Amino acid sequence: MPDSIDASERMVDDWTKQLQQTSARYQAMAEKMQGQTVTERSKDGAVEVTVDAKGLLKNLVLADSAGSKRMAEVSAEVMRLVQRAQSRIPELLQQAAAETVGGDQTAEALVSDAQRTFPAPPAEEPESEVDRRRRFLPEDAEEPPPGAGKPPQAAPPSQPRRRSSSDDDDHFGGSIMS
Repeated sequence: MPDSIDASERMVDDWTKQLQQTSARYQAMAEKMQGQTVTERSKDGAVEVTVDAKGLLKNLVLADSAGSKRMAEVSAEVMRLVQRAQSRIPELLQQAAAETVGGDQTAEALVSDAQRTFPAPPAEEPESEVDRRRRFLPEDAEEPPPGAGKPPQAAPPSQPRRRSSSDDDDHFGGSIMS
């Protein structure tokens, strides 16, 4: 019996050591991810965003050239860049996991969860002129709406309404004596 007790104690000690080592590796992965950020810039350099490993916006830089754009365009660009930056977080997590804990099931589950939380942004398509016009309100359009700039047409003159004796007199505009 003493052999089985010693073997059991060794087994428990081995599990404890293994759990401590695994815990230390996951702690190292968490620390590695904590300082990670992702920065994305617009093609023209007018907008730059930085998100942290949790996907939170940490910095937004608008160049002076962004001031010449419509605010709707700038805000759409900010949102597109944030989504693009967030979609790179699973890659960072996968890299940190490979460097610290290896490719175990837990790390794979964490990466899969991050991929669901931060999916890849939709493919960028060139914006057509029709789409651009539909997205913005008429006051934001470069071209005036049809009929703008034409002088208003005068309404045809109307004939005054004749009152008949059958009209109820409300004492407005008429005699108050009956």
